[in-house]
Amino acid sequence: MIAIGITGGIGMGKSTASAWLSSQGESVCDTDVLARDLVEPGQPALREITDRFGPNALESDGRLNRRWLAERVFSDGSARDELEQILHPRIHAQWKLWLTQIRQQGAARAFVVIPLLFEKGYESGFDQVVCLGCTPGTQRRRLLERGWNDSQISQRNAAQLTTDFKMARSNFVVWTEGLLQLHEAQWPLVVARLAG
Repeated sequence: MIAIGITGGIGMGKSTASAWLSSQGESVCDTDVLARDLVEPGQPALREITDRFGPNALESDGRLNRRWLAERVFSDGSARDELEQILHPRIHAQWKLWLTQIRQQGAARAFVVIPLLFEKGYESGFDQVVCLGCTPGTQRRRLLERGWNDSQISQRNAAQLTTDFKMARSNFVVWTEGLLQLHEAQWPLVVARLAG
């Protein structure tokens, strides 16, 4: 089985790629989805986050207060490190287990979407890496459309390696500038190369 890591900056099309690959019958694990599941009410990770960051980390209904926590950790590197120490080992264990299960099922290939793939040194765990990229202007426009402000965008980008760095170290680049159809049209070419 070929294991393929997918990475890229915020707002550069990772979720779109995941959805398209899944729609084509590919095996895909999105670590952002794993992270969301880990902080559902009743999960140990949510209790650890609350213990570390206090009651402000929770909404009134007991769910994670994502906006408050993001503002807290992206303005304080040590707080971000502490949050990552709670979440990342769990996320890592889950996608590694998923890859093992998919391999046992006899899949030809499996894709794992990991925003911080290079930052965490996970590239050695994959046969191939695909990076998604677009221009900073397009990234900013997309994130502004999501309701982010320039400060939030700058903080998130500062917490990651540059897209140029990631593209230079990947086996393939999918350029997500422009129409959605142009993004999707690149994937059959990449998959064909992976199969070859």
